[in-house]
Amino acid sequence: MTTNSTSSSRLVPLGRRAALGALLSCAALSAFAQAWPSKPIKLVVPYAAGSSPDVAARIIGEKLSPRLGQPIVVENRPGAGGNNGTGAVAKAPGDGYTFLISTNGPLVYNTVLYEKLPYDPFGELKPVVLAGGQSNICAVRADSGINSLRELVAAMKKNPGKFNFSSTGVGSLSQLGVELLKVKTDTYAVHIPYSSSPQAIMALLQGDVQFACVPAVAVIPQVKAGKLRALAVSTAKRSQLTPEIPTMKEAGLPEIENVAWMAIVAPASTPNDIVQRMNREINAVLALPETRQKMYSQYMEPIGGSPEDLQRFMQKELKVMTPIIKRTGIRIE
Repeated sequence: MTTNSTSSSRLVPLGRRAALGALLSCAALSAFAQAWPSKPIKLVVPYAAGSSPDVAARIIGEKLSPRLGQPIVVENRPGAGGNNGTGAVAKAPGDGYTFLISTNGPLVYNTVLYEKLPYDPFGELKPVVLAGGQSNICAVRADSGINSLRELVAAMKKNPGKFNFSSTGVGSLSQLGVELLKVKTDTYAVHIPYSSSPQAIMALLQGDVQFACVPAVAVIPQVKAGKLRALAVSTAKRSQLTPEIPTMKEAGLPEIENVAWMAIVAPASTPNDIVQRMNREINAVLALPETRQKMYSQYMEPIGGSPEDLQRFMQKELKVMTPIIKRTGIRIE
């Protein structure tokens, strides 16, 4: 038996071949990241137009586009409490041209709420940046005769089964905040989910529900118009954007504190160089006075930070909210 010594001498040892392959792969990814972006970038919003994440996406996208030299195309993919759009991005190619701006529920809470979530936000999505946050505001119709959160709780206790509340979807903070309120005050109200905060507020205005605790951007214009009455904010301290509205603690409910936040993430296979570039550019956009003023006008507070900051924040939210969610007994098939 003979061997081809010439051919065998040219074989590269397995370890060196693996190292060479990895080096070439890294070089290719680096070259790809340097050429990025070469076409429009899609920013998916898993809620309807006019929702808080949609508004934030358009404010950020307007200033991000010239910095990247490409259009930022905002695409609304509502449904299933934000799971549809969030899941679609989780399964999308990590080519740097699809990003997501999503919220508490689809990115954290739904991992506890759902028996079988069709995506893994901690494994299939890569953190980019925590874009901003805002308080939820509990409100009733101005003609309801209810003037405070204490009076709302009293009315719910006096009239069991006669109160409904709207939310931005099953498992959203606007639902869970009220579920926690119900647990802490031993009250009962029926949850009516909608796909966005404007729809949830419209249901309240039309009398389909008796109260709602949803993002300020949907509540305050109706308060100013004299159609709604704001009872409390969900944050630990009064918001600098709505200083006249008391906290739930001030209303006698010290253990109820929560914030509606929005984060930008990418498919997990998105190159780190691209994620870091997006992070830098979005942080720069969030620091612009014009961006901050536009977000403030929508009762949103810009946050920013590193991808690692967002990852730690999401893990903390999971740790804090898991026992609260389990205590409510909510479980979705």
